[in-house]
Amino acid sequence: MKERILMVVFVVILGSVLTSALVAVAYYTGPRIERNKVLKLKMSVLGALDISYTEDNVERQFSENVTMNEIKGTSFYVSQDGDIAFEIAGSGLWGPVSGVLALSSDLETIKGITIIHQEETPGLGGRIAERDYLGRFKGKKLAPELRILAPGKAGAQAGDNEVDGITGATLSSKAFERILNSESRKYIPLIEENKQ
Repeated sequence: MKERILMVVFVVILGSVLTSALVAVAYYTGPRIERNKVLKLKMSVLGALDISYTEDNVERQFSENVTMNEIKGTSFYVSQDGDIAFEIAGSGLWGPVSGVLALSSDLETIKGITIIHQEETPGLGGRIAERDYLGRFKGKKLAPELRILAPGKAGAQAGDNEVDGITGATLSSKAFERILNSESRKYIPLIEENKQ
């Protein structure tokens, strides 16, 4: 009986010590994690707006070139040139996808896209985060809606709103198409309302 009581006391003490250690680690690392998250968002906004920066001057470039606006609890970013950027998020094929979509001041032409997080298959759907793939979207139109076609279908004859998908990742490409179109339909009316 005495051994069981000692074992319970030991488990309670050990649990308390480990819990305290975890709380302390969370307390000290929490602000750093949050600061890195904000910094990553700023880098993504600058990248999508095609504003050059280095790791050393992210904060300065952001404060000098970008203004954050908010309307109805929704944040978006405006460059000095009047280009607009906003966060996008949605479900990919295998998990959440988040990033930043930047539009020219006409709110129709894609200026750039950056991906902050994605869980698609590496080498296939995960290519949605690659700079070369995202570069295909520059200058494309969101009206009437962006279309990601089967690989090779858009090619040289691609319409203003058409982009080739990723070979072997049709479902990831279609999920990305849905994210871009649905997030645009959500943000653009709010931004237009703010312009008036």
